[in-house]
Formats: sequence, C-alpha cells, structure tokens
Amino acid sequence: MAALADSFLADLDELSDNEADIIEEDENDAANMEEDVDGELADIEALNYEDLDNVSKLQKSQRYKDIMQKVEDALHKGSDISNQGMVLEDDPEYQLIVDCNALSVDIENEIMIIHNFIRGKYHVKFPELESLVHHPIDYARVVKKIGNEVDLTLVDLEGLLPSAVIMVVSVTASTTSGKPLPEEDLNKTIDACDRALALDTAKKKVLDFVESRMGYIAPNLSAIVGSAVAAKLMGTAGGLSSLAKMPACNVQLLGAKKKTLAGFSTATSQFRVGYIEQTEVFQTTPPSLRMRACRLLAAKSTLAARVDATRGDPSGNTGRAFREEIRKKIEKWQEPPPAKQPKPLPVPDSEPKKKRGGRRLRKMKERYAITDMRKLANRMQFGIPEESSLGDGLGEGYGMLGQAGNGKLRVSIGQSKLAAKVAKKFKEKQFGSSGATSGLTSSLAFTPVQGIELSNPQAHANQLASGTQSTYFSETGTFSKIKRI
Repeated sequence: MAALADSFLADLDELSDNEADIIEEDENDAANMEEDVDGELADIEALNYEDLDNVSKLQKSQRYKDIMQKVEDALHKGSDISNQGMVLEDDPEYQLIVDCNALSVDIENEIMIIHNFIRGKYHVKFPELESLVHHPIDYARVVKKIGNEVDLTLVDLEGLLPSAVIMVVSVTASTTSGKPLPEEDLNKTIDACDRALALDTAKKKVLDFVESRMGYIAPNLSAIVGSAVAAKLMGTAGGLSSLAKMPACNVQLLGAKKKTLAGFSTATSQFRVGYIEQTEVFQTTPPSLRMRACRLLAAKSTLAARVDATRGDPSGNTGRAFREEIRKKIEKWQEPPPAKQPKPLPVPDSEPKKKRGGRRLRKMKERYAITDMRKLANRMQFGIPEESSLGDGLGEGYGMLGQAGNGKLRVSIGQSKLAAKVAKKFKEKQFGSSGATSGLTSSLAFTPVQGIELSNPQAHANQLASGTQSTYFSETGTFSKIKRI
C-alpha cells in the first residue's frame, strides 16, 4: 500500500510540474505577442502620415529606377525580332515584362497609400470630397486644382470630372464645414498629388511597353480583347500566370471603378465591368446584350490566357477562333425569334364517325333536351311584337309565349316519361309497397287526413299502374272498415 501511495504522489508531482511549465510558456507567448503588437503600433505611429517620404518610398527605390530605365530604352529601341525563337522564360524581354507587371501592382498600391495621405490632409478643407470622387487619380487632380480656394465657381474642373459630378461638388463645396489648410499642410498635399500623378504616368508608360509586346507574350489574349486591354489585364492581375489562374468572374471585374451617380439613375450604369468594356466587341454590342457579352469575353479571355501561359499556340489562332465564336454568338442573340407558322386545319373526314347510341344516350339527351317553353321563348313571329318582363321591349323577351292565346303566358306542361318514372318510384317508396302480393304486404296505410286507413294493397298498385289518382274513399278499392284514430 505504501508503494502504491508513493507512486500516486509522484504522479501528482509530475502533473504539477507540467502545469507550471505550461503556465510559463503561456506567459512567454503573451509577452511576445505584446511585444509584436507594440512593434506594429510603433511602426504605425512612426508613419503618422506627417512626412510623405516615410509613407511613399517606391519612387526612390533602385528597383523602380532600373525597371523604368529599361522600359524607356526598350520603347526607344523597339522589339527585337532575333529573340522571337527563344524559349519564353529565357527571353530577357519576357523577364522585363514580368518585372513590369509586378512593378505596376506596386505602383497601384503606392498610389493608394498616397491617396490615403491626401485624404487625411485634405479632410480638414473639404471632408465631403472623398465621398464624391472615389478614384485616387481623379481625387488627386481635383485636390491639386482646388487647393485652398473657397469659391469653386472660380475653379474650372471641366475635363477632370463628369459634368454631373462637377455640379454636385460645386453645390457641396458651398455648404461644406471645412476650413482652409495651413500653408505647410497645403504644400505637403500638393506634393503628394504630384507624386500620385507621376506614378500614374509611370504606370501608363509601363503598360504601353507591355502592350507593345503583347503580340509576342500573349497573342491569343490580344486577339480577343486587343493589345491595350490585354496589357491592362495583365498589369492589374500581376502577370500572365496570375491572370491564367484567375476565374472568369474575377477577370470581368479587373479595373472596375466605383461610380458616383450622385442620385442619378442606375439603369444605364454598369458596376460589374472593368477593362473589358474598352474592347471593340463590347462597344459594338447592343446595350441590352452587353452584360452577357462581358461574361462571355471574360470566360474566353481566361481560356486564352491559360493557352498563352503554357505557350500552347504562339501563332494566336486559338484566340482568333475564340473571337469568331464570340462574334457568332452575339449575332445569334440578336436574331429575331422564328415566326410562328400557321397551323393548318385537319383534313375533314368524309366517312361517318361511329357515335355512341343506345338507351342510355337517349335518356341523357331527353334529360338535357330543350323544353317547349324555351323553344317558344327563343322564337319570334314576324310582324307581332313580343312581350317582355319589364314592358316596352325592356327586360327579358318572351318570344312567342302567349301570342296564340288570350295574351297570358300559358304553356301546357306535359309530364315526361322520365318524370313519370321518377314519380312512380317515389310513390312506391312512400307507401312502403312494391306492388307485389305477398304475405308481408301490409294493408294499413298512413294518411295525413284520416290517420290509419285499411286498404287493399293490390287495388292500390293497379291504380298506380293505370295512372288514375287514388282517393281515400275509392270505389275500385275494397275495404271493410275505416278506423279513425
């Protein structure tokens, strides 16, 4: 027992030691996490958006300068035809295009950082402007144009923004709660705008270089959307391989801008279209079919980019075949629906058809046949005015009803065979006798006037068969005694 107790105590000691180690590890992890958080906060505070050089560092980097110098030299020199037979990955021009695609993504991110810097500074002057102008380059141009001007009627924004947005900006500026910027903050804001515009110019130069080499790098994609749009798609996606890995729904959105409608109609606005709307196929498509054409272009562009990424067809025949397929589909969509053919009448049958006959059909026709009264009401006599329910020809007309007699509507109603048969069955059920003579036939009949009447059942049955009306004191019926209760 002592040995068992000692083993239990040893296990408890080990558990307590493990718990102590775990607690120490948790404390160390928490301390490291606090240090990381403090480091990140320190980095964010170090930025502080006060000094533009601490925020924007791309233009001063050596990589940016080298790539831009190579791009300018390549644009002046033109395309090197001698390298057309090399492997794509070994071609230095292709490597430069890959670097240009990566640089265009970095330039886009740098423009967004500078845009946040400009918004933070200019929020004091015009806080509503960032909700009216969403695109970073347009925002930088407008801020540089306005500056510290209070009256926007003196500032010409024509060519920078659409006329509807200019009107909204002018009206909002007249009621804004902003205050003029100090001279130092205004100079920093204008400098940031210049940097954003310079980066945008550099990005356009890079895209121009990539566009000039699109026929060699991505011939199939260029055959569908054009060299300019293909360069923009590759630049935004980050290269041909990145574009090939994208789904078609994301390719459709590359380059899409958030449009400011300012209360205007959204019927003609297209929010889910990016650079693909600049293609020739999209522009020549009717407005009602443009969204379908955009989805089709995005799907075929993705397939063409995958063919170009694997160098499946350097001649570009696949892209041209895709473009022809897109054109045929759009033409098919515009075709009117086929005219509805007139359906000819069937050839009449000269042979007499076999119709159902017999007693059941005759009974049914007799049951639903038109009555003599309705026949007279539907008939009119020439030269004699018909009577009506309201008089003077108003209401329902009576036709020839009553015209042969003394002016009263009188019709002789004869009991049909079917009604006679039904009445016979009803009377047989009412008197409780079937007319047959048997030992179970009762000679007592219940009448509403005399009470219980003792009668001859056989004579009563004969009366029903002959169609005469029976009376309580019938001469044909034999009875011995009437007992009144």
